[in-house]
Amino acid sequence: MNTILLLVCSNVFITFAWHGHLKYRKAPLFAAIVVSWLIAFAEYCFQAPADRIGYGEFSAFQLKIIQEVITLCVFIAFVWLYLGDGIKWDNAVSFMFLVGAVGFGFWGKF
Repeated sequence: MNTILLLVCSNVFITFAWHGHLKYRKAPLFAAIVVSWLIAFAEYCFQAPADRIGYGEFSAFQLKIIQEVITLCVFIAFVWLYLGDGIKWDNAVSFMFLVGAVGFGFWGKF
């Protein structure tokens, strides 16, 4: 469970590092880059421990699959709550296919 919580924290930071500046398009690009790098540093402070703790309990492939699904969940919340964009039906269907891929990736673990 620690791995999952650390990955969620990591993904919140990296989502803001990558996309948070989109709300402030009038800010200078250089400022967006510097702020993004500062936020990304905080992301690494969660990502590295998540991988260290999780590797062994999960395979490297499974860790990556978990991370990608968490990324999508965090991104959906970010786009909806922070940027104010809606979710379209094709986005939802794509997400469901990815969730199915996660289930398939863990098939042998059960």
